[in-house]
Amino acid sequence: MLIVVGIRFKKAGKIYYFDPGEIRLEPGDSVIVETARGIEFGDVVIGPREVTEDQIISPLKPVQRKATAEDVAKVNENRRKEKEAMRICEQKIQAHGLPMNLVDVEYTFDVNKIIFYFTAEGRIDFRELVKDLASVFRTRIELRQIGVRDEAKFMNGIGCCGRSLCCATFLGDFEPVSIRMAKDQNLSLNPTKISGICGRLMCCLKYESDCYGGCSKKIVAPTVGKDVITVEGEGRVVLVNQQKKTATIILSDGKTLIIPWEEVVEKE
Repeated sequence: MLIVVGIRFKKAGKIYYFDPGEIRLEPGDSVIVETARGIEFGDVVIGPREVTEDQIISPLKPVQRKATAEDVAKVNENRRKEKEAMRICEQKIQAHGLPMNLVDVEYTFDVNKIIFYFTAEGRIDFRELVKDLASVFRTRIELRQIGVRDEAKFMNGIGCCGRSLCCATFLGDFEPVSIRMAKDQNLSLNPTKISGICGRLMCCLKYESDCYGGCSKKIVAPTVGKDVITVEGEGRVVLVNQQKKTATIILSDGKTLIIPWEEVVEKE
């Protein structure tokens, strides 16, 4: 077992494990660590805990130190520079006539690299753009193409539920979402109702998927559209509630009945 702390470098970003060493850290502390991209500023979101070796990605790098007031000031200065870098990059993209949409700009803490995130319909030859940007900023330049889900995470927005997007507030990783999840939950398959602002299936379809799947495996639900027999007479199933394990039935006399699955018998 190893003692680690979980650190995030962006709001709702992926959590990475680091070795705290002798430094006493708590959630909310800001720290300086070394990553594959260089020296970075991050926030502790998971306090010291024991994990098994198969839960970490080797090598486990140490936390260098707690962030100081000067470090925080440097981060704020980098944020200011990012806005100016975005303005310059947009001008260069327009000058080169490239069909790409700049989404975000990120400076590493040590300003050893500037990362430009963009979306595009296909592959873009941005070699000349990189040379142009390198001559302006005189540091390493990386242009990274992202998908529409990542773009929504960067931009944020309001979902159909009226709250800020899950991906931009707390989801560290995107999980696969399928149309089967919507079918299992008896949701409308209208794309406009089950898609997020990114145009992909809503991430929240995943939240209750395991619950619905577990219910359907333990108890066989009556089939929607089937003729059935109940204690109050014959009717037809019009709706099945997987969580409550109930079926809504329209009886032959027009009466609506909601009863548990076990009280429903399908006609031969």
